Amino acid sequence: MKPFLFFVLMGLSMTTIAQEQPIRMPLYEGEIPYAKTSEMKEEVDKNEIVVVRNVVDPMVEVFLPARRSSTGHAVVICPGGGYGVLAYDWEGLDMAKWLNSHGIAGIVLKYRLPSGISQTEPHLVPLSDAKEAIKLVRENADAWGIAKDKIGVMGFSAGGHLASSLATHFDDKEIGALDSRAGVSTRPDFVLLGYPVISFDPSFTHSGSRNNLLQETKEAKWVDYFSNEKHVTESTPPTFLFHSQDDAGVPVAHSLRFYEALTEAGVLAEMHLYPKGGHGYALSINKEGTQKGWMESCIKWIKSLED
Repeated sequence: MKPFLFFVLMGLSMTTIAQEQPIRMPLYEGEIPYAKTSEMKEEVDKNEIVVVRNVVDPMVEVFLPARRSSTGHAVVICPGGGYGVLAYDWEGLDMAKWLNSHGIAGIVLKYRLPSGISQTEPHLVPLSDAKEAIKLVRENADAWGIAKDKIGVMGFSAGGHLASSLATHFDDKEIGALDSRAGVSTRPDFVLLGYPVISFDPSFTHSGSRNNLLQETKEAKWVDYFSNEKHVTESTPPTFLFHSQDDAGVPVAHSLRFYEALTEAGVLAEMHLYPKGGHGYALSINKEGTQKGWMESCIKWIKSLED
């Protein structure tokens, strides 16, 4: 091979590789809201799945599909983990790559987990980060080939609680960086919820998620505030839910109550319930069961929003 041709081909190859790498960006442009100086350091465990703890500097990893196959949709992904850790690849990176295969941009949100050590208002921190993520994606939509009115949020388990909190409290101007990206909407255009924690009602809540988020804040107003089925309005975005009947971690009642509230408010919603699957099955690649059908149904539902 001639030297010139070799280097041209190598250059094209490196360009292709570079384009496949995610765009990593800090979430905030300036001061991080509710942060305080501490010695806390982020920890990452890589075993069967990648688990992230003690997030201090929130960020996003942006995975873009090829422009030719892009639908213009984007999804901000909130991994689960009970507000104590992030199941970062299992319910984050893997989801972004799966969405890319359908022409949808996947933006994995590494949100801060509530901590009295590094935060002044731990119970407000995850929602602040989720709101900022939506603004960041809208701000960069043109550069990333994303339609500004096709930006959704996706969450699993406690990440589903965060996503549903954003869906019901996106217009709360008291939470987050008030002067950040002024004028950019924090409302997601659609919501995707997998076996989500929805309510902090003590009769059926996931106590780990509730206790980790609220920490020392035991005020009844915050229990009510984060019982998201109580705050659905006609402005809540269209929502897709899936859950399994045998979920022993987060009872299926969470999805049922949210679906009922969406229906009463006249919000477009679709829910898929499966007899088996348990909790935390993500893409279900190595697990048998009808719950694997959620993926095809989810993509069809996203596309149906344009009908």
